[in-house]
Amino acid sequence: MGVERTVSLPSGEPTWAAVAGELARTGPPPVVRMIDGLPAFPDETPADGWREVRVSLSGGMVTVRRQPGAWTCVVWGIDDPALLAARDRVAEAILFAATERNG
Repeated sequence: MGVERTVSLPSGEPTWAAVAGELARTGPPPVVRMIDGLPAFPDETPADGWREVRVSLSGGMVTVRRQPGAWTCVVWGIDDPALLAARDRVAEAILFAATERNG
């Protein structure tokens, strides 16, 4: 089972482009690997209505699952501090992008 961190978004969701932009602003940009279970181009932006995006960061692979009012970041491995840091970096970018959007 993965290690999850859920970001509640009661005031509305950010766009994936805003999240990716925040990640690029704060460090190496994410590389998109999969969108809704299908392979994706590294710089591809998910279409509206996406449910799951997998991105590669310097610490490893992070899965972002989107539900109404919350996005969950999941990593597979609990003994790797770099992987947990990557998960937390994505979660913080989601929160920041949502805050900026709803300002």
